[in-house]
Amino acid sequence: MVSETLLIVMKFGGSSVGTTERMQRVAQRIVENRDAGHKVVVVVSAMGDTTDDLIEQSKQLNPNPPAREMDMLLTTGEQISVALLSMTIHALGRKAVSMTGWQAGILTEALHGKARITDIQPSRIHAALDDAGIVIVAGFQGMTDEGEITTLGRGGSDTTAVALAAAIEADVCEIFTDVDGVYSTDPRVVKNARKLPEISYDEMLELAHLGAAVLHPRAVEYAKHNNVKLVVRSSFTYNEGTTVKEEAVMEQGIVVRGIAFDKDVTRISIIGVEDVPGVLAGVFGALADGGIDVDMIVQSGVQDGKADFSFTVAGGDAEGAVSIIAGIRSTVPYRETSSETGLVKVSIVGAGMVSNPGVAARMFRAISDLGVSIKMVSTSEIKTSCVIAAEPLQEVVRALHTTYGLDTAEQVFVGGPSERR
Repeated sequence: MVSETLLIVMKFGGSSVGTTERMQRVAQRIVENRDAGHKVVVVVSAMGDTTDDLIEQSKQLNPNPPAREMDMLLTTGEQISVALLSMTIHALGRKAVSMTGWQAGILTEALHGKARITDIQPSRIHAALDDAGIVIVAGFQGMTDEGEITTLGRGGSDTTAVALAAAIEADVCEIFTDVDGVYSTDPRVVKNARKLPEISYDEMLELAHLGAAVLHPRAVEYAKHNNVKLVVRSSFTYNEGTTVKEEAVMEQGIVVRGIAFDKDVTRISIIGVEDVPGVLAGVFGALADGGIDVDMIVQSGVQDGKADFSFTVAGGDAEGAVSIIAGIRSTVPYRETSSETGLVKVSIVGAGMVSNPGVAARMFRAISDLGVSIKMVSTSEIKTSCVIAAEPLQEVVRALHTTYGLDTAEQVFVGGPSERR
């Protein structure tokens, strides 16, 4: 007897549906929820390496393909997944309806490759749920008001799932991945990482922005803004997952909750800039106009009316950033620029850090004891980040994990390759 009918959103990434066997296991899991009397909306990524394969094929034909045509191409990966998953569920004797993002009513801004969702009109989803009880939606995609197909960029399927959960007022949004929850750090680096039963939206958002691959920042932002109950679970086990919520219970003695890292950081320095009002606005305004996301910014002292400052960008944006800086030299004069690649950012995150003095100092000491130089530092109430050379990253992460008492006696089970879609 069913005590309560729930409306559940389940999101499965590419590795979860990457083979026929895994597709069947996912279908069985969906059917179990339906047989329990619940209504289920499923969001699916492209199977396995499908997206990477499509990108590679396009590059062989055109090294610089139009962004519109890339969106037309890449959205086919998810359409294959939803159709095959629906067929698999039908083979189990249950009804299911597959939909593209635009059929599901997902509207986006007119920006190819990394569009943001502007609205969701879920009437067709509700009608299909009333009929079949299971709706499978292609993640990572939507449509503009003008009828153009768009993709949402990295993490797009996570964002699709959370946005749909908000739009249809789902009781819970479950994100299935290759580990059974959110851990204190990447369990591929620290095998005895600590599983967090729950974590706050703010802590999860910091970890996601700082490089933790388990959830995409935009998905967490959506969940926080719309108060979506978010649970991270494994598609390979039935273990309890991690609940992401407004307030999380603090574990006794655990001030730092997680350690994240970003492996793709470039530092760009601008030397000998006039110390006058408007210089920083000119530089970073130009970068923003060029679509370059700047992370850390550090300005040194002023000498003889000249200042130096450095900032970090993702490695893939470095060439574009350097080009933009060169292009504004006539309006923002400077002596020279330099860039340094092969860097990483390692960060500690915890809501309790603000009320515990000395937390950052312990981080600096642990890194120093390994003989590693810190190139840049950024802090907030709940995080401290350091930019270091890439080579000692794993050693640094393990040392910090031990320093903050996060090691456990258990080994983490990782069910498949990492995924970010």
